[in-house]
Amino acid sequence: MMKVKLLAFGLLLGVSAIAQQQKISYEIPQKYCVKEITVSGVKFLNPDVIISMTEISVGDTIQIPGDKVTNAVKKLWKQGLFSEVDIRAKKIEGSDIYLDVFLKEQPRLTSINFNGVRKGEADDLKEKLKLRRGLQLTQATLENSINIIKKHYRAKGFLNVEVATVQEPDTVIDNGIKLTFNINKNIKVKIGEITFDGNKAFSESRLRRALKKIHRRDLNIFKSAKFVEADYEESMDNLVSFYNENGYRDFKILDDSIYTINEKRIGIHFKIHEGPQYHIRNIEWIGNTKLPAEALTAVLGMKKGDVYDRSLLEKRLFTDENSISTLYMDDGYLFFQLEPVEAKIENDSVDLEMRIYEGDQATVNRVIIVGNTKTNEHVIRREIWSKPGYLFSKSEITRTLRELGQMGHFDPEKLGIDPIPNQADGTVDLKYSVEEKANDQLEVSGGWGNKMFVGTIGIRFSNFSVRRIFEKDAWRPVPSGDSQSLSIRASTNGTYYKAFSLSFTEPWLGGHKPTNFSFSVYRTIQSGGVSYFYQTSDKYFRVTGASVGIGTRLKWPDDYFTLYNEVSIQNYTLSNWSGYFIFTDGQSNNLSYKITLGRNSTDQVIYPRTGSNISFSLQITPPYSLFNGKDYSKPMTDSEKYKWIEYHKWTGRIQWYTPLIENLVLYTNFQFGIMGYFNKDLGHSPFEGFDVGGDGMSGYNLYGKETIGLRGYQNGSLTPYVKVNGNLVGNAHLYNKYTVELRYPISLKPQAAIYLLTFLEAGNAWENAGDFNPFNVHRSAGIGARFFLPMLGMLGVDWGYGFDEIKSRPDAHKGQFHFIIGMPF
Repeated sequence: MMKVKLLAFGLLLGVSAIAQQQKISYEIPQKYCVKEITVSGVKFLNPDVIISMTEISVGDTIQIPGDKVTNAVKKLWKQGLFSEVDIRAKKIEGSDIYLDVFLKEQPRLTSINFNGVRKGEADDLKEKLKLRRGLQLTQATLENSINIIKKHYRAKGFLNVEVATVQEPDTVIDNGIKLTFNINKNIKVKIGEITFDGNKAFSESRLRRALKKIHRRDLNIFKSAKFVEADYEESMDNLVSFYNENGYRDFKILDDSIYTINEKRIGIHFKIHEGPQYHIRNIEWIGNTKLPAEALTAVLGMKKGDVYDRSLLEKRLFTDENSISTLYMDDGYLFFQLEPVEAKIENDSVDLEMRIYEGDQATVNRVIIVGNTKTNEHVIRREIWSKPGYLFSKSEITRTLRELGQMGHFDPEKLGIDPIPNQADGTVDLKYSVEEKANDQLEVSGGWGNKMFVGTIGIRFSNFSVRRIFEKDAWRPVPSGDSQSLSIRASTNGTYYKAFSLSFTEPWLGGHKPTNFSFSVYRTIQSGGVSYFYQTSDKYFRVTGASVGIGTRLKWPDDYFTLYNEVSIQNYTLSNWSGYFIFTDGQSNNLSYKITLGRNSTDQVIYPRTGSNISFSLQITPPYSLFNGKDYSKPMTDSEKYKWIEYHKWTGRIQWYTPLIENLVLYTNFQFGIMGYFNKDLGHSPFEGFDVGGDGMSGYNLYGKETIGLRGYQNGSLTPYVKVNGNLVGNAHLYNKYTVELRYPISLKPQAAIYLLTFLEAGNAWENAGDFNPFNVHRSAGIGARFFLPMLGMLGVDWGYGFDEIKSRPDAHKGQFHFIIGMPF
């Protein structure tokens, strides 16, 4: 205010100098007509804007001295943009006055520096402050910057951080200023104790757990005692929710205080009022015509005498999958409204009135899809469960978002639905928004198996389109948009081992039903080429195979079930081959049929949070030995015995995903495999067994074995080996495996999804069913990380510690690293 008075006084003096020549007395205010207004002293601001701020215009009549000019000075000063404001009378001619607005702009930033912090911290602060060169340095800017810095360090536990600023004129740039922040973080402060006053129903230790976000310093090293203001506020909300969930609707935090214990520790004290614990006495439904009150109460799952849990009440009414709201909205009642009212509170009892407005049923008018730039619209529409003309259904919308996330073409974190209701005609438009993500994959991987490193290169097009092959403009780089999958893959170690494969999948054969069609062909060649194998060219082992599969989605028991059928054939040809096989010369053929019953209700592919994935399979060959007339009890060559191999193979897997806190997910897995035979004289097939242990990547497939990973042990180390015709042949006929993992995501962005995990794992493999013992397992524990990159697929690294020694392989357990470079397609 003093500055304004001085400036106004300066105005009077400026006018007075001219007025003395005009013989004007300032004891009597006079009125003047403004003939001209000019602006001086500024370089970067528009003069017309400044004049408009004064609210004085050419032609106005102003009084001197008077409030018009004084108010104009005040308004300019309040902008905070100027270090000096003055309105002067340049000239007075009779009753006309010529004004000049003189301003001196606030200094502009030329450099920003930080003292007391490391360079990396300074870079983070610059990013947060968003100060730039040329910015006018106002007092508000300084205060806001200091607050941001303090908040930044308080979030890291530096509760007593001190921030001071130093401004130095820039001698090179006119009206420029150098700004330096002097930061003293002081000692990081942690919570030493948390106490309560007024608690009777619960102990202090129970209330400290209810806070969730803040913890006192104790022996539990996994709980952070760091004080963070945001966590502090959230913890108080958690405490209120905890009491409300236990029926204490009148609970209040009367006072909370933070006090200093010492320079490193603070204490927190809460003074609370619990009030009585309330119970539900009566529940009355008003306005319901669709269902009787008894049915609604049964769905609600809360009854007379229950503790009055307002949080549970909200969930059962509005948010649970089987809530009252969902029940109505799944039957088209989009305009349904429900208001729970505490009709009467008496002593420790609450009477509830559920006031319902059902409205009319709504039908879907239009389904709109936005955001797809690569995937064809008909591919998306066939996965949408809410069709035009159908009754509106909340569950069908939820299922649609799940199916779109499972496709793998869109970022599951960005899927959205925007219902656009039209209550006048009882319809609703559904607007689904998607965001494409890259999901074609280039596989460059490596694995160790049978004393050699095998490299693999492959490419998978996950959104291929066969029908657009002959469209010239579609090759960018390949035809895409129809959600078909095409994979080409090659593996080799150089001279000894080579493998090639091609596979194709069409998820909607014919385009009208979710019938999955797939086929694949592959060729594997092993020959001489390394010092510990034969060198001559007439020694080789070749595998040629092909498969065709048809799968379909079932409607019973529910529409998460699928049934998949596959026919495959492999031909094994050996020439003068010795080692790791049951015979050395001849051919063997494997014609099999496989049927798989599965149920997958997981919410997405890359990082599932909820749902389960269950499958059971039977792979079986014709029982040739029962009708080919051969007597397998009599001696015969292995090549004759196994010309057409026979077996039946049963496998199963049960996976559960359970959300815990926020994005923390508990993953559990149980799987097993059993190989059986038809003829005891023939015994087990030498093919299609199991190879257990390690990272689950075999390096190369020796011959017809399914590789089962068990971290903490070397690859294949749990597979029993037996000597057949002088050769060691490993082929487990029975295995089981248990896994428990805790997963937490670091990033779920489509450019790079990253999550960390810790695991417990156990399993074993046996040669014969008589040796099976589900509790005789090899145990391990460890940690790991997974990285999903759109072009490379899932990459990972695990470190596991195997606790149990393997008698035949004493070096195969303890600490083991397992690297996954491009997980198999």
